[in-house]
Amino acid sequence: MLVRRMKHPLQGALLVGTLRLSELEKSVKKPNSPAAQTRRVRWLAATLLAAAMATGIVLMRPDSSETGRTDTSVQRISRGKIVYEQHCASCHGAKLEGAPNWRQRLPGGRMPAPPHDDSGHTWHHPDEVLFGIVKSGVVPPYAPAGYLSDMPAFGSVLSDEEIGSVLAYIRSHWSEEILKARAEMTRYTGAK
Repeated sequence: MLVRRMKHPLQGALLVGTLRLSELEKSVKKPNSPAAQTRRVRWLAATLLAAAMATGIVLMRPDSSETGRTDTSVQRISRGKIVYEQHCASCHGAKLEGAPNWRQRLPGGRMPAPPHDDSGHTWHHPDEVLFGIVKSGVVPPYAPAGYLSDMPAFGSVLSDEEIGSVLAYIRSHWSEEILKARAEMTRYTGAK
């Protein structure tokens, strides 16, 4: 047996530490050892935690309703503008300004067409309600039973895609301030 002479007292401690470390490394390399199983469990837990965090980040991103705009593609807005001009502008105004004195009842008791720009209340309503009103008219569940309105139902005239394009066109005219306020309102109601 060969014995080396240590020049420094700490060299012995280092050598002993090295021997203990190499013994530990050997036990870790055993595939079914308790140390290897502990490493696998820790790796699995870290992987699951990373996946859960990534999923949470994706789920916490604001969706279209929170940012206020759904489909803002130029083509969809352009299609919406054409449909709006053909079917909506005669009552709601070419610039979405609504009928004059839109807050005052007409002699027959009905309300004039409201504006769809920032000055109106269209942005107060969730997308589902706006879509339903355009498609079905101002009837329950979008208004009380017996509510009188000149707003026709467009469900037999316009496709769902055309209605969605009109709403995209209207939304494209809302200011960032209105979009933020709308996102805040709809966040608490769960609506879009």
